[in-house]
Amino acid sequence: MKQLTMSTLFFALVLASVSTFAQPVGRNVPMEDFFRHAEFTEVKMSPDGQHMAVSVPVEDKTVLAMIRISDMQVIGRWDLGRNKHIVNVWWVNNSRFIYRVTEKTGTFDFRVMPTDMFASDIDGRRHFAIPNGNRYQIIGRVKDEPDSIWVQRSIDQAFLFKLDTSRGASRAGARTLDPITYAIAPLAGGGFLMDHNEELRYAVGVTEDRRFRTLRRAGEGWEVVHEGHLDEAMGRRQPLRFDADNRLVYFQVSDGGETTRIVLRDPETGEETLVSHNEVVDPAGFVWSSDEKTLLAVMYVPDRPVYDIVSDHPEAAILRSLTNAFPERMVAISDISEDQRYVLFRVFSDVDPGGFYLYDLQEGTARYLLSNRRWIDPDLMSPMTPISYEARDGMQIHGYLTLPKGTAGRDLPMVVYVHGGPHGIRDSWGFDRDVQALASRGYAVLQLNYRGSGGYGADFMAAGYRKWGTAMQDDLTDGVRWAIEQGYAAENRICIFGGSYGGYAALMSPVREPDLYRCTIGYVGVYSLPLMFKDGDIPRSASGRAYQARILPETEAEQKAQSPAYNLDTLRAAVMLVHGAQDQRVPISQMNYLVRQMRENGLAPEETVVERREGHGFYDVDNNVNLYTQIFRFLDRHTAPN
Repeated sequence: MKQLTMSTLFFALVLASVSTFAQPVGRNVPMEDFFRHAEFTEVKMSPDGQHMAVSVPVEDKTVLAMIRISDMQVIGRWDLGRNKHIVNVWWVNNSRFIYRVTEKTGTFDFRVMPTDMFASDIDGRRHFAIPNGNRYQIIGRVKDEPDSIWVQRSIDQAFLFKLDTSRGASRAGARTLDPITYAIAPLAGGGFLMDHNEELRYAVGVTEDRRFRTLRRAGEGWEVVHEGHLDEAMGRRQPLRFDADNRLVYFQVSDGGETTRIVLRDPETGEETLVSHNEVVDPAGFVWSSDEKTLLAVMYVPDRPVYDIVSDHPEAAILRSLTNAFPERMVAISDISEDQRYVLFRVFSDVDPGGFYLYDLQEGTARYLLSNRRWIDPDLMSPMTPISYEARDGMQIHGYLTLPKGTAGRDLPMVVYVHGGPHGIRDSWGFDRDVQALASRGYAVLQLNYRGSGGYGADFMAAGYRKWGTAMQDDLTDGVRWAIEQGYAAENRICIFGGSYGGYAALMSPVREPDLYRCTIGYVGVYSLPLMFKDGDIPRSASGRAYQARILPETEAEQKAQSPAYNLDTLRAAVMLVHGAQDQRVPISQMNYLVRQMRENGLAPEETVVERREGHGFYDVDNNVNLYTQIFRFLDRHTAPN
C-alpha cells in the first residue's frame, strides 16, 4: 500500500487546487454514478488501531466487514439478510464490538429499528442478539470489566445500568439503588453523565409536562441545575463531559435563543468560563482526545466547516496538522487509538464524497485506506459557494449556490432545491449527489437555510414555528430574487424542487408566487396540513402529536390557508409529483388528495411518478436513475430559453 508523507499530501493538494476549468463538464457523467450506493456507510477503528469495522451496502441490505488494517484483508463478515442494514458499530474492547440493525424505509426517512442489538467477537464467535438492545443508549465502557458497558434507557423514567456483552444480560452495579438498576432519574426521556471515576453526576432530559431539565446528583436524589419549557424560548444548560482533572464540566449553554456556547462550569460554584462560541451557528460537532477527557476542538458550519481548536493537548496539534495538509477539504477525525499512535480520519469536500486515511504518528505517514464513492471524479463536479442575504424583514438567511462547472455562471436556468425537516435540519457544505446531478446537467442549484432550519440557534428555528407557507416561504422567494439580482439566474427559467417538507415548499412557492416559477417538483411532500394530523406515523405517537401542535398552524382555517392543496387558484407552474407507495412518514394519501383538488380546479400534474416498493424517498438505484431521467426531461422542457 502506497504511503504518503504529510508534506507530500500537502503539495499534491496544492497542485490539484490550481487546476483550471477548461470546458463545460459534468454532462457526460452517467446518471447512475450519482445514485449508486456508497461503497461503505460507516468506518470504526478498534481501540488498539489494528482493525476497522466497515458497513458495506450490498443491493437491498448492508453487511459488515471486519478488516485487518495492516494488510487490508477482510477477516470477518456479518450478513443478516434481505432488508437488514447494519449500522452504529461500537467497540467494547479490542476484540469485541456491538452493532445495531435497521430496516430502511426511504432516503428521507428514519429507518425502522427492530428491538434487538447484536454483539460479536471480531472472528465471529460469541455472536448473539441482545434482547431489546436497540432501545439502549451507550454511555461508555466499564472500567476493569472488558466485556461490559454502561447503557441507559428511557421509558417513563430514565434508567442507568450495566450490560455484559459476553452474556447479553443487564446486571446491577456494585452501587445499586434497587436490585435491577444503577440509577433512576425522574425524566420521561433522558440520559446520564458519569465522571471519569464512573461516579454518576448529572441527568438530562424532558419531563412529562414538556420541560427540558438538567439535574445534578445530590446524595441519593437530584437537584435541579436548569430547566426551561420546550414550547418557549428557553435557556439551556446541558453537560457534555468532565474535564481531564475530573472537576470542571464542559457544558452547552444558551441563555435564551441565541447560538449555543461551550463553557467549563464549576459544579460547586456555578462559575462558567467560555471555551468556544460562534455567533452565527451552533456547534456541529466535537473532537475529544483519545482518553475522552479533553475537548480538542469544536466544529462549526457557518458556511464551510471550520474547527475552533480550544486545547494545547498534543492531539490537538494532530488535528491542526491534518487540516493544514488538506487545505481545500474538510478533515474529520473518526478515531484515535488508545496509545495515540494511529489516527483514522476522513477527508471530503463539496466535490469529493470522501475517503479514509490512517495517520501513523510514529512513522509520520498517512496511508490511504478506502473511498466512499471512488467512481466520482472531483474534477467533474461543481463547487458549492456559501451565500447570504437579508430577508424582507431583516433576518439574515444563509445558504449555498452551486453553479455548473465550465459555464460562465450567469443567466442560468436555476433549481431551488429545498431541504426537508424542516425544523432542526439544514443544508451544509459537502458532497450532495442530487445537487451534483442537477449541476451536471447545466442547472444552477440554490439551497437556502430558511428560518426554522436547525443549527442557527433556538430563536432562528422557533421563528419558523407556525410559519409554514408564510414567512418561511418568503425566505425562499427573497433568496430567488437575490440570485436573479446578482445575475446568476435567468428570471424566466426557474423551477423549485424538494422532498418531504421540501415537497410542501415546492408546491406552496408557485401558489404564493405564480409569476416566479416555471415548474415545480413535489417529492414525497405534504400538501394538506389538516391531513398531516390524521395520516402518517407522526400523529401515531404522543411526542409526534405534541411536535405538530408546537410547529403547525393552530386552527383548521389557518392550516388550510397555509396548504397548497386548498389554494390552487393561483397555481400556473407545471407540476410534477413523485411518491413512494410504501411511505409511512408522508403517506401517498397526501399526493392523491392534491391530485383530486387539482382536478376540481381544472388542473392536473403534468408528470406523476409512483414507485410501489419505495418509501419516503427512493432507495433503489434503477428507480432513482429512472426518476431523474424524467425530472430532467421535465426541467429541460420548462426552462428552455424563450
